[in-house]
Amino acid sequence: MNRRSFLSSSAQTALIAATASGATERSRKAPFRLLYSNDTTNIMSCISPFHAKGAPFRKEMLEATVDEVAGKGVDAHLLQPGLGVVPMWPSKVLPLDEHYAWIKERYKQKPDSFGQFVLDGGDVVKVFIDRCRLRQQAAFISVRMNDAHHKEFVDPKPGDKPGSSIGMSVTRWYAEHPEHRIKPGSLRGADLVLNWAVPEVRAQKLSLIRELCENYDIDGLELDFLRFYSFFRLDETTREQRCAVITAFVREVRDLVDRTQREGRRRWLCARVPAYLPALDVLGLDLRALVAAGLDMVNASAHYYTTQQQHLAAIRKQCEGAALYFELCHSTWNGAKLRAGYDEAPFRRATPEQLHTTAHLAYARGADGMSLFNFAYYREHGGAGRGPFAEPPFDALKGLRDPAGLAQQPQHWFIAPGWRAPGAKPTQVPREIDTMKPAKFVFDLAPPKNGWQRDGRLRIQLQAVQGFSHWWATWNGTALAPTDDVSEPFANPYPPMLGTAETLVAWTVPVSLLRAGVHHLEITLESGDANVINYVDLGIA
Repeated sequence: MNRRSFLSSSAQTALIAATASGATERSRKAPFRLLYSNDTTNIMSCISPFHAKGAPFRKEMLEATVDEVAGKGVDAHLLQPGLGVVPMWPSKVLPLDEHYAWIKERYKQKPDSFGQFVLDGGDVVKVFIDRCRLRQQAAFISVRMNDAHHKEFVDPKPGDKPGSSIGMSVTRWYAEHPEHRIKPGSLRGADLVLNWAVPEVRAQKLSLIRELCENYDIDGLELDFLRFYSFFRLDETTREQRCAVITAFVREVRDLVDRTQREGRRRWLCARVPAYLPALDVLGLDLRALVAAGLDMVNASAHYYTTQQQHLAAIRKQCEGAALYFELCHSTWNGAKLRAGYDEAPFRRATPEQLHTTAHLAYARGADGMSLFNFAYYREHGGAGRGPFAEPPFDALKGLRDPAGLAQQPQHWFIAPGWRAPGAKPTQVPREIDTMKPAKFVFDLAPPKNGWQRDGRLRIQLQAVQGFSHWWATWNGTALAPTDDVSEPFANPYPPMLGTAETLVAWTVPVSLLRAGVHHLEITLESGDANVINYVDLGIA
């Protein structure tokens, strides 16, 4: 593609207008403190008090997902009605009778429970909005901009078993236009999604958003740029071209939500974006331009994980005028898959102490509120061998909206594998460790209200049983004293992927070494077999 002719004149004009006009006039910043994302998939994939294994979808199940966070501090509920490809509402943009007839012919699959619900006269979006009104939660719709789930089965081969979910992911248009994919022929998720340099791709997404805005009394709309985190062929576009396309699209959406708002009530426009600066450039997300184009809310995310490593302070500077949220998730670390397929990896659950400590740091780095993603997935879901499971820690939610209260809580800091964002450096762990080759780690800490009063306990978790080995640790250049106490710093109700006495090493971090901001940890294996550090944490009661 010729870079000089990449942008249509309309896209260029929209970008210039958005930048020149400055930030859109707002009567006030978005008032929400706690956002809760509901992917709808959890309703059927998780075993819960309102869904027995194998039970078909009923509207009462969706209503229960709204009810269970009522009174927990959630003031904005964000529903993802499917994968952002096939409507979960009666649609004229993509008539579902025709769509599912094509799915049956091509893939020999019936609609999933949600698709059948709509075919039978139901409306997932309406049920959700009505329940949010009843439970006094702002009703947002979160639209996935470029989801990749199940697209690996687009071109069926003998032996393929795509499952009924393919009806929510693949359309006739997608199947008939492989040239519009990022990398035709590839089965990698980031290659299967659509190339946003193609105007028809953007037009299709906008048509679904338009139908939602025109037909439903929503309070806000989230554009999810992390499902999936690939929008352009990087070898064919510059950062400036990518940002121009995305900014022009957001400007169109801003105009649409303003034009269709009800009774003069402002509809809030949010974007779910990476919490890492290099990934913003790769995806074409210029936050300053997006806020100028009318973005009200920025939801900074580590894609699928709760993490304390992020670029939130820098992101705060880039989105002045908008409300900034930091996203928490059910998982801090996913292990290797036990078998092929979705939801087949064990995962380490985020504890209430980790959620609260992460939120405390986010507020200290400029966040206005917190958001929750995949929070229902503490529950049983996916294949065997990943449990035991538990109910989500809903009682921890209220504390997330109270910065003053968080500043008085015990702290559990950690470094976990998390997500390597597009364009970003590798995460701090896993880290291969060989004898006498120091490994350096960085913690960013925010003090409690009256400063730290007690020593902390630092641990490393190894991939293999350590055997006869000796480890050395320094904190900001000061040697730490080892301790035999390698227990969890706080009661942990989630056993999966926790370390054992044979894989954990611990030291005491004196309170005199703790300060606000960045700390440097250095770990050295003085003797013993090479190993891998998978996880590092610091508990301060």
